[in-house]
Amino acid sequence: ADCPDCWQQPGGPGPQATDLVLDWIVPGRQGDDAPLAGAATRDALTRLQALHRTRPGRTARHVLPVTAAAADAPALRVAHGVPLGGYLGTAIEYRPPAPVPGRTSDPVSLWLVLLEALPAGTEGSPVARFLVRNTLQLAWNGQSLLSNAEQPEIPGLRERRPMQIPEGAMPDRLSVAGWVQDARGRVLAAARSVCAPDPDSPRPQR
Repeated sequence: ADCPDCWQQPGGPGPQATDLVLDWIVPGRQGDDAPLAGAATRDALTRLQALHRTRPGRTARHVLPVTAAAADAPALRVAHGVPLGGYLGTAIEYRPPAPVPGRTSDPVSLWLVLLEALPAGTEGSPVARFLVRNTLQLAWNGQSLLSNAEQPEIPGLRERRPMQIPEGAMPDRLSVAGWVQDARGRVLAAARSVCAPDPDSPRPQR
């Protein structure tokens, strides 16, 4: 948040189609007087702590590959509803791989982040960005159950939470993303909510 010039830089190499690229503004040492204080979140400090990294002086880039093999990859789904009263309804659902007989599921942590999609040119940024606006962190020890009336109980976690929309965020630009990581910090799965256009919505006139 102390570095307004960082926002105006193009950043690193362009992402691949399957990459999930997030911009996370860390609170500055100037507090509320920092140039980008309005978009900074204390959740960024929590994330840095989870990554065992210190607060950067200007910018820092961190890349985490999805390490689980296709056969062992857990199922992860994230979703969001419509903005209402300053909040956005969100959901995250996690199902681990098929359990190995005689072995319990390893504990994992799940992250769900509220994102604002900012087009290139927003506030002087030369590139489009997904700016993290809010965060939910969950721990799962492998013992809870995910179930409903149509299916038997199966291991997993389903969580629905309203997430507060920060002041200044544009509700029509919001989505969510999430990932699950193991105790060593390895990302096992990641997902982002994508809403298809409403076929019944009026089309713009030419």
